[in-house]
Amino acid sequence: MLKGFQKQHLKGLAHAYKPVVHIGQKGLSENLADSLEEALESHELIKVKFVDCKDKAQKQELIKQMETTSRCELVGMTGHIAILFRQNRNPEKRKISVPQSKL
Repeated sequence: MLKGFQKQHLKGLAHAYKPVVHIGQKGLSENLADSLEEALESHELIKVKFVDCKDKAQKQELIKQMETTSRCELVGMTGHIAILFRQNRNPEKRKISVPQSKL
């Protein structure tokens, strides 16, 4: 579980990122879940764009499904863009270091 200052750090890193996963009308399909898994494995910190999903409750439900299926965590949500993070289980392959304490 990420703390507030850790989420702020990750949001700052993700600011320049482009969305790598796009969710359309079909929601979280098996292919989309595979794409999400692949993106988290290679990038750790990703942006997900909701293309045809305008309802906030529907977006929240999809995010909960993504968090459950991919064991990732929501860092933040701005408009139709969600930022998700999952640290690589292998310490040698980690690309992003999350601060453990506030500076």
